[in-house]
Amino acid sequence: MRNTRKKELSRRSFIKIGTTAATVFSIVPGHVVGANGKTPPSEKLNIAGIGIGGMGRGNIGACKGENVVALCDVDSAYAGKTFKAHPNAATYVDYRLMLEKQKDIDAVVIATPDHTHAVITMAAIEMGKHVYCQKPLTHTVEEARKITAAARASKVQTQMGNQGHSSDAIRVVREWVQSGSIGDVKEVHAWTDRPDDGPWYANFGARDLPSDFPAVPDSLNWDLWLGPTQDRKFSPAYHPFKWRAWLDFGTGALGDMGCHILDPACWALDLMNPSSITAEVKHHKPELAGKAHPIAATVTYEFPQRGTLCPMKLVWHDGVYTVPRPPMLEEGRKLPASGAVIYGEKETILHGSHGAGGARLIPEIRMKGFVRPEKTIPRVRGGHMGDWLRACKDGNPASSNFADYGGQLTQMVLLGVAAQRTPGVKLNWNAEKFEFDHADANEFLHTPYRKGWLL
Repeated sequence: MRNTRKKELSRRSFIKIGTTAATVFSIVPGHVVGANGKTPPSEKLNIAGIGIGGMGRGNIGACKGENVVALCDVDSAYAGKTFKAHPNAATYVDYRLMLEKQKDIDAVVIATPDHTHAVITMAAIEMGKHVYCQKPLTHTVEEARKITAAARASKVQTQMGNQGHSSDAIRVVREWVQSGSIGDVKEVHAWTDRPDDGPWYANFGARDLPSDFPAVPDSLNWDLWLGPTQDRKFSPAYHPFKWRAWLDFGTGALGDMGCHILDPACWALDLMNPSSITAEVKHHKPELAGKAHPIAATVTYEFPQRGTLCPMKLVWHDGVYTVPRPPMLEEGRKLPASGAVIYGEKETILHGSHGAGGARLIPEIRMKGFVRPEKTIPRVRGGHMGDWLRACKDGNPASSNFADYGGQLTQMVLLGVAAQRTPGVKLNWNAEKFEFDHADANEFLHTPYRKGWLL
């Protein structure tokens, strides 16, 4: 995806952001906007997919009630099934060419590797396209800040792909917490077993540095796959599927799963701006440090008083690190493979992954006689993708839109990913200045783009 033409560079704007939002000018296509500035619900959207070989295939499938007019992927073989499923859609290799050439696109679905999320999302926002982007929204903290500001200044509708945020379960947890039913919360523990020794291992924790560098497959445009990251030889250790284990492409277990598992606590407890972060990590081999994500990590976030919410800590565990067993959990009962425990002074909540699945008080006997608070949060109909499609048409923001929530959740999660690069050091975070009190750690808030790329 290297930018080689002045025409391409001219439409890319570097957004300077201080403590106030930047101004970004967006033009919404005329046929999308009705007389009242909203898309008539009776009209179908013209959808384009970018990165359609993995998660993107399912995301595009969820748009079956709309018009899929364009599909873009740098690997025609990996994306072959999606191309075949939509024979009437125009096909592209370069997303920039697609956005420039095909003027009928109303909205884009982005499911590329993490390192290209931000540049594609920004291009779409600047061209007035509604955007659905997989989680994490960006690859770095700085990118998350810029995308959040751009979304706030634009007229487009957005949604991050943390689908559990549209569930009933996450609303139940927020209602239990915010009603005071479980008391003050001073501690949360969250975890995933990824990376483990199963099929997900290679996607999150590398065992060795790449050593196999075959010829680039004919179906793959490797330069476009690299996008803004630094040049290197093609390796099957990166593509397909395994890119998430590498710092230049992915965000590891925390960046990927944290947007699901930390979502309920972050939303219920307003956990967006930590005061400090400390990380412990393990690598399979010392030489992987600085190149690959750890095979295991514990990340401790500390949060100050937030309105009426008391100071607290949030601890993330992944890989082989042991999750402290809740003392109130019934003997013999196992914790889910991924999930969280929210410790309140009155009650304790245990839930699974992806938006508080299976949320219950523990021990289970505490559910008997528990007076559930009134439902105060509107429920989402039509699922997470349906919520975004609805927003594109009626103009009311989706549940995990970039401006109000998805961008901030991504930033909080990725601060922990950045802290993993400076393990064993308590990093104090200044949200107003957007910096740690540690020069080395600040270097990891963003990674430099290669020549020709801007955000």
